[in-house]
Amino acid sequence: MGDVTDPQNWQSPTPGPSADPAGQRPDAPRYGEHAAPTGGFAAAPSGAPNGWAPPPKPGLIPLRPLGFGTLLAAPFQVLKRNPKATFGSALLVQAVSLIISLLVIGLVTYFAVGRIEAAPIDEQDAVSAGAALTIVLSAILPIALSVIASALLQGVIVLEVARATLGEKLRLNVLWRTAGRRLWTLVLWTLVLSAALLVGVGLIAGIVTLLVLLGGTWIVLAVVIGIFGGLGLLVCGAWLFTRTSLVPSLIVLERLTIRQAVRRSWSLTIGYFWRTLGVQFLVATIVNVITQVVVTPLSFLFSISFSLVDPNGALDSFIPSAIVYVLVLLVSLVLGAIAAVVQSATTALIYIDLRMRKEGLDLELQRFVEAAHSGSPGSQALPDPYLPVPAQNRRSSVQPDVGSPWA
Repeated sequence: MGDVTDPQNWQSPTPGPSADPAGQRPDAPRYGEHAAPTGGFAAAPSGAPNGWAPPPKPGLIPLRPLGFGTLLAAPFQVLKRNPKATFGSALLVQAVSLIISLLVIGLVTYFAVGRIEAAPIDEQDAVSAGAALTIVLSAILPIALSVIASALLQGVIVLEVARATLGEKLRLNVLWRTAGRRLWTLVLWTLVLSAALLVGVGLIAGIVTLLVLLGGTWIVLAVVIGIFGGLGLLVCGAWLFTRTSLVPSLIVLERLTIRQAVRRSWSLTIGYFWRTLGVQFLVATIVNVITQVVVTPLSFLFSISFSLVDPNGALDSFIPSAIVYVLVLLVSLVLGAIAAVVQSATTALIYIDLRMRKEGLDLELQRFVEAAHSGSPGSQALPDPYLPVPAQNRRSSVQPDVGSPWA
């Protein structure tokens, strides 16, 4: 099947009933055909061509390949549609990570500085080195917690987007419980990405440092390698990130291992690299610009207000600085939660769009929605429409997982 980028000219990839009489219901709605509204689908609008019906939109997005504008707008609608589960999850996860980081690193730094001040003069160098190492090691726990929290949030947002597409609205505890089943695979994938980035940066930094230590004309070569090596690392990182950006969605929705998810993400993005990169880059740019537009004036305003209140500096300078820092930190925390939701939702929507374009997922989702709204006896045991067809065939004769939100 060739790749089609224009949704207006998109044709259904599903073969006719004769090609798959067991898997294709003869009365299933298709684009270009009007189906009776048995599952709550609206009838064709007045004035429309006879026999034509638009693709249904049971929830977040219409069940058809998405246009570029929809991919840019829908991630922001995720926040509006279920704010308690999306924004609430992001804010809670980031707040807990921030508080623990400040407590752990702050307390360790406080006691380390106290040891340095209490040490004899002839031992202060050794104590300072040990204190610096202690502070660095104390950051391991907050970093590990941040990795786990980020992985959990990715899983939660992926699930929310997938179920919102079907018109479902899940509670926060259901999303957390379901995403928790794939948490450690997501954590491992996050660690793999972080390790790859650290290896690349460390390799270039090590080469540059070695050349600088050699001195002389080697410094010129170090500068050249630093510039071009950094640009090469940036390009390579963007390429790898784009080709593997669907891995979290595949881990959560298709329940794949990391190796399987990487191979499938690579396959799905073939022919859609620039589209995938462009959508993610534009959404990230929009979020970052909004964040800077809000945070920078607030920080400047807070600083000016304290100058007006205390023009002579009679108050302790630490107090105004601390207040400004806390206020900016709170605003940044809220904006960071919004950014995390929007960017994770963007990746999930790209995954759904690519599967619609390349595998006809939209037809599977339409059949699922129609069956779920029909009230038939078997509608409570419907297979997960996001599982690949072979997996659905293996699981079609059994009940969904206990506790699954679509059980």
